[in-house]
Amino acid sequence: MIKDKQALEGGRISILGARVHNLKNIDVEIPRNKLTVITGMSGSGKSSLAFDTIFAEGQRRYVETFSAYARNFLGNMERPDVDKITGLSPVISIEQKTTNKNPRSTVGTTTEIYDFFRLLYARAGEAYSYLSGEKMVKYTEDQVLRLILDEYNGKKTYLLAPLVRNRKGHYKELFEQIRKKGYLNVRVDGELKEIFHGMKLDRYKMHSIEVVIDKMIVSEADERRLKESLKIAMKQGDGLVLILDAETNEVRHYSRRLMDPVTGLSYSEPAPHNFSFNSPQGACPKCKGLGQVNLLDMDKIVPDPSLSIYSGGIVALGKYKNSLIFWQIEALCQKHGVTIKTPIRDIPEEAMDEIMNGTDERLQIKNDSLGSSNYFLSYEGVAKYILMQQESEASASAQKWAGQFIKMATCPECNGWRLNKEALSYRIAGKNIAELSAMDISELYEWLEGIEEKLDPKQLRIATEILKEIRSRLRFLLDVGLDYLSMNRGSATLSGGESQRIRLATQIGSQLVNVLYILDEPSIGLHQRDNVRLINSLKQLRDTGNSVIVVEHDKDMMLSADYVVDMGPKAGRLGGEVVFEGTPKEMLRVDTLTSSYLNGNTEIAVPAERRKGNGQFITIKGASGNNLKHVDVSFPLGTLICVTGVSGSGKSTLINRTLQPILSQHFYHSLEDPLAYDVIEGIEHVDKIVNVDQSPIGRSPRSNPATYTGVFSDIRNLFVELPESKVRGYKPGRFSFNVSGGRCETCKGNGYKTIEMNFLPDVLVPCEDCHGKRYNRETLEVRFRGKSIADILDMTINMAVEFFENIPTILSKIKVLQDVGLGYIKLGQPSTTLSGGESQRVKLATELAKRDTGKTLYVLDEPTTGLHFEDIRVLLGVLNKLVDKGNTIIVIEHNLDVVKSADYLIDMGPEGGRRGGNVLFTGTPEALAKSGVGFTAPFLKEELDIANKKK
Repeated sequence: MIKDKQALEGGRISILGARVHNLKNIDVEIPRNKLTVITGMSGSGKSSLAFDTIFAEGQRRYVETFSAYARNFLGNMERPDVDKITGLSPVISIEQKTTNKNPRSTVGTTTEIYDFFRLLYARAGEAYSYLSGEKMVKYTEDQVLRLILDEYNGKKTYLLAPLVRNRKGHYKELFEQIRKKGYLNVRVDGELKEIFHGMKLDRYKMHSIEVVIDKMIVSEADERRLKESLKIAMKQGDGLVLILDAETNEVRHYSRRLMDPVTGLSYSEPAPHNFSFNSPQGACPKCKGLGQVNLLDMDKIVPDPSLSIYSGGIVALGKYKNSLIFWQIEALCQKHGVTIKTPIRDIPEEAMDEIMNGTDERLQIKNDSLGSSNYFLSYEGVAKYILMQQESEASASAQKWAGQFIKMATCPECNGWRLNKEALSYRIAGKNIAELSAMDISELYEWLEGIEEKLDPKQLRIATEILKEIRSRLRFLLDVGLDYLSMNRGSATLSGGESQRIRLATQIGSQLVNVLYILDEPSIGLHQRDNVRLINSLKQLRDTGNSVIVVEHDKDMMLSADYVVDMGPKAGRLGGEVVFEGTPKEMLRVDTLTSSYLNGNTEIAVPAERRKGNGQFITIKGASGNNLKHVDVSFPLGTLICVTGVSGSGKSTLINRTLQPILSQHFYHSLEDPLAYDVIEGIEHVDKIVNVDQSPIGRSPRSNPATYTGVFSDIRNLFVELPESKVRGYKPGRFSFNVSGGRCETCKGNGYKTIEMNFLPDVLVPCEDCHGKRYNRETLEVRFRGKSIADILDMTINMAVEFFENIPTILSKIKVLQDVGLGYIKLGQPSTTLSGGESQRVKLATELAKRDTGKTLYVLDEPTTGLHFEDIRVLLGVLNKLVDKGNTIIVIEHNLDVVKSADYLIDMGPEGGRRGGNVLFTGTPEALAKSGVGFTAPFLKEELDIANKKK
């Protein structure tokens, strides 16, 4: 306790004897209330120190504060392999992996700004009628009385209480109840009628019914009578009364609730949930608050109208079969004077509409298979048949089959706004809540800055505190470089870096103190222009009294930090040591791999000459998805192309959402539709497209680099050929941990057991039988050169390259993993533990191992994520090998080492969001630097000038 207190007072976090993963019993001291950067090569132990040691211990200590009863449900959290940690504050981890895939989650809901919007509109919004556009009004009974006396003085009027509004029914019982209460007249569908015994209406038609409470000539003398009648009418009409002028037959509506004085439309009193698209009271009834609906894509259902239905013209049905749906279609065709063998384009539109959408008419089915011609059946249509396969009860294969004929489209009822008509009819300063949500954060902030002068005194009193809170949160989002996002942007569409910066902004807004924040590469996806704002945000977090640890490779971040911990010297088993700890100034004077890049002693060289390409191009014309401004772009083939621009400028929209889906549909019949464009040219010059993204190589811990690259099959075949295996009769399946036989049945080949932690992440504990080896004892007895199958999976790539150097089939697949800088990871390392950058390089290695034709187009989105300067140098070497074979690589990247190494640049901008979407420049890095166009040019010029001085 005394030492912990001294550590707190001495202002440091002390980690003694850390041995998690590849950490080699290290001791580290990190200053409290400072901005500390932990850096080093991929696999050097940065995350092991920051997340698996410091954060894990902080989380474990938090759980230990719970009662014994609560811990019963949580299980025991394993203590990190460390001797001691002192001076530890409560820890909050902000990682870049966890993005929310819930379609109902948006930037607004994640940051809770939308909750304040809902409160603002519920308390200060002005209601307008969605029928007439008139401002809604509401009155007290005394106000209604005064209005009637003023407006109808001396006029003969009827005082009506509405009972039914536009509903079907005969209402026999209702009329009887009214008659028994002593009322003599009703107004039915605008016509006054006397009530009689047994009175009823056409039950299949829509009706509006009002009971006549009183009829009178309005005068001040009859004020008391009018007041009494008004009170009864309000009660009968649930707060709504109608005044009918007997002479003009005009009707006015008066209500205690919000009401349209012209049409009588009324709204209930607004509450925050009325503006939530996740609430039944606020959501659009058609799309249930998603903003999109499933529609059938007729171009995919009937791709070739020259074919007949008999020949398979309706792809979803296939060619003619002896089945009920074809017999029904035959009957329909016969009714319209055509046959099932008529080309679809010659079938009347009305007939095709019935074939697709069904008909209520009962069709006479004539078919020998039924044994009779007297069957009359209704027909539901091809559309219903397809949509039924989309329902949750259908099998996964049926849902996948139906999915190919369905496209997501903007909801026609709410136009993608997600809310019902009532919620969209409330306005503040002329804008509804959806219009506010659609603004860029920068535009929204500007609009809110001038809002007070547009509010009336009552609105201003209500809104002041709410607006203050909204502006404060928006300011934090602007500070972390997210000015181009909007509140209605879906969380599922955010990159890891964007979602992390949103959580960072939320934490800054929470104003917590004495907390230890640990962040994983917050600069991901940020242009150099926005980096300064991010660094200032982290310093702001520090200055409010917190300690900030950042795992980062960004040069500016390191030089701006108070303290740097450099891990190394290499990766994997060659790393795990602290090679330097101290201030950035001290670091520049020492000799480590990181410092040599920082002080300029080592650098990634600018290419001596840029490739000109093979003279062929792929050209997109008229790309206009998201914020793209109808741009035309040409990509020179046989080059390394880098697409640059500030965050939100349209880079991903152009490449990932337009170019890639176009080529994927062409080569692989992908179901993903590209965003809007006019035409693409030059597609014949490539023979395949490969998207090497940073998504996991597998979604379960059973997937690993050995299984992904296919080398595990070769290793299992090798074990099957061993004498011991042949004696025992083992087949390849014996050496798989996915099927029973050779695996440990206690943990089903996982090597661990999962302990559910309820509201905390699940904890994995090693299996007590196999101790994490995944296989049973008999399988582990088979050895190749003294190693069991589990030992081989536990080898690093570097060890495996040495071990299998005489077996070419295995060596060729693992050598490329070493070539892309992944020598430190294990062959059997679960894919869930690989970073995004590591997953991407596993995919690159797998592509490198394949035979290629030299006509492949590779797409990479920010491949330098998680990479040290040295890793980037290795990655560029791999990419250049692929381009030297004649392939084309398109890279979306901010990292200047990659930008300066490209053959050709496409710079997007000038800003993010609506102020972006233009192609500012195309050409070589030198030409962009010279042009001075956009925000990339000055940073690139500085980088190239430094490189030129060293030549």
